[in-house]
Amino acid sequence: MKVVAAYLLALLGGNTCPSAKDIKAILASVGADADDEKIDLLLSQVDGKDITELIAAGREKLASVPAGGGAGVAVAAAAPAGGAAAAPAAEDKKEEKVEEKEESDDDMGFSLFD
Repeated sequence: MKVVAAYLLALLGGNTCPSAKDIKAILASVGADADDEKIDLLLSQVDGKDITELIAAGREKLASVPAGGGAGVAVAAAAPAGGAAAAPAAEDKKEEKVEEKEESDDDMGFSLFD
């Protein structure tokens, strides 16, 4: 990931075709280790390709990947089946509001920096 980030930083800096030396220099500037195999692999895969097209293609692929949150969908789907499921959801919201008020009272009369 850091190799990809260094490559993208080089592109943003105006280098239209970053080399392995450029990527190593960026990684060295922040004290990160440079893995020659990963750098060579990245450069071979992006050689001759437009980075904006690669990013767009990656976004399309990521759009089809489930990103968690499946439990919320299951609860929402179950709610219309029985009216009892809606009541616990309302109770949860009330409890959250009560917790927020309690958090603001946690200062106990002194500051962290006193």
